[in-house]
Amino acid sequence: MPGSSTPSSEALPAHVAVIMDGNGRWAKARGLSRSEGHRAGLEATRRAVRFFAEQGVGTLTLFAFSSENWARPRDEVEALFELFVSAIEAELPELVERGIALTFIGDRANFPQDLQTRMTDAEQTSAGNEHMHLVVALGYGGRWDILQAARRWVASGEEGPDPETTFSGYLSTAGLPDVDLLIRTGGECRISNFLLWQSAYAELLFIDPFWPDVSAAELQEGLAWYARRQRRFGRVLARGAGPEPGEVSSA
Repeated sequence: MPGSSTPSSEALPAHVAVIMDGNGRWAKARGLSRSEGHRAGLEATRRAVRFFAEQGVGTLTLFAFSSENWARPRDEVEALFELFVSAIEAELPELVERGIALTFIGDRANFPQDLQTRMTDAEQTSAGNEHMHLVVALGYGGRWDILQAARRWVASGEEGPDPETTFSGYLSTAGLPDVDLLIRTGGECRISNFLLWQSAYAELLFIDPFWPDVSAAELQEGLAWYARRQRRFGRVLARGAGPEPGEVSSA
């Protein structure tokens, strides 16, 4: 990725989404357990939340546990749930102090009751904070989100003059802007069923470092890369409105 610079507020993405990949591989490379990798990933998550809040990003969505992750070994899943509970307890006071609203998206029905209670309490405690909206995807899958939205929309009988806008109101991210920048760490180049509808026109940035190794400097480079993108959303640019030297454009 080319050298970074601090983007202006106008060039900041309104909504950044992150697939935090590589905790297990980071741990394996060091002869550690996967659970130790997830704990190291939590520290990287803390750094990322602080970074994006300080930069002025309005919405940050983190992919913490997918609907497919239920297929992982039972002991790893249970350890993750214990980590989520302790993380909510430990991080909520700072989130509130920083003016960050915390919400969770995904199917939480099969989560342990203690975790469900902590999630609900955290949402209520931080509701109304306006500096940044932190969304944590737990038990989340993009196809699940679209299906549940479609079922709710049909059940409502609502039509409206703009079907896409109406439908978006039934997604788990209702009221939030679509994703502008989606970052995946760990060297994989796929979005893994994450925010499929919401990322229709997102800029996709795949970086090599495992999530525990991702630094604020690398996140800054990601914002600078985004600021150089010219987002056309399928439109043809007016004559003379092409990319500046060194700038790249997207459809």
